[in-house]
Amino acid sequence: MPELPDLEVVADALHAALAGRPVTAARATMPLSVRGTPAELAALIGQRLERVARRGKFLDLEFTGGRMVVNPMLTGRFQLAARGEKAPGGTALELRFGARQAGPPDAAAWTADAAWLPDGEAEPYLRYRDPTQMGKVYLVPAGVERVVPGRGVGEQGPDALNPELTLEVWRDRIRRHPGELKNLLRNQAFVAGLGNAYSDEVLFAARLAPFRKRSTLAAEEVDALYAAMRETLASSIAILRERVPPTFERQVRDHLAVHGRGDGPCPRCGGRLTQVSAGGFPTGYCRTCQR
Repeated sequence: MPELPDLEVVADALHAALAGRPVTAARATMPLSVRGTPAELAALIGQRLERVARRGKFLDLEFTGGRMVVNPMLTGRFQLAARGEKAPGGTALELRFGARQAGPPDAAAWTADAAWLPDGEAEPYLRYRDPTQMGKVYLVPAGVERVVPGRGVGEQGPDALNPELTLEVWRDRIRRHPGELKNLLRNQAFVAGLGNAYSDEVLFAARLAPFRKRSTLAAEEVDALYAAMRETLASSIAILRERVPPTFERQVRDHLAVHGRGDGPCPRCGGRLTQVSAGGFPTGYCRTCQR
């Protein structure tokens, strides 16, 4: 499942590669993945892409006449392709772009002069691939009210990397949310962007057990959880910037410390890791150094 670090890299890359270009063709090859009418999809042709940004676990594409919101869920992936490059199986949506009309002045610094960036006259493709059609693409033309599940009032809390989510705000918010720590971190209404994998990693960094109750945390543990979230996400984004491009559809997870590591050794204390499936989601942690 793409989570905040995965989508942060994709959003930066697609913004640098595609912002300022007009859509020259649009087709839905798996219409069940697209929430919107064929006419609304066709209306994207001629519109210029203004911005690509991540919001929680969603990707927002802002056009001159509306926007597209993508929730990739478990199996959705994105591909930046050159013209003539064959679409992979499971491609649900494809947009072709023309020559750049205006450069993105606010492209992320790490994308500058990247070898994978298409030149200004290129006609690149953006493909959304989702073999299971679990994820969804929502077309939201200007002036059209369309519900995007997960983005309604009260459904999405502050982004985990939002500067406005200060330690003081974190302390206040966490006080109002009960339950087990892993479920809390995965709750998008509490904080947006974390999923199953990175919630494990944050808890490992904070030395907190995933099934511990929030109400048992001491004040210093609340602060440690905040610091671990910020540090874990920032370090993972830095790794993915180096390892993901230009295969943006590839999900890199082999740098994770505990998630998906089965019963291997703990990288911190050397004890044996534990992996369980709680609620259908695998959870990895160390019983020795996470308390």
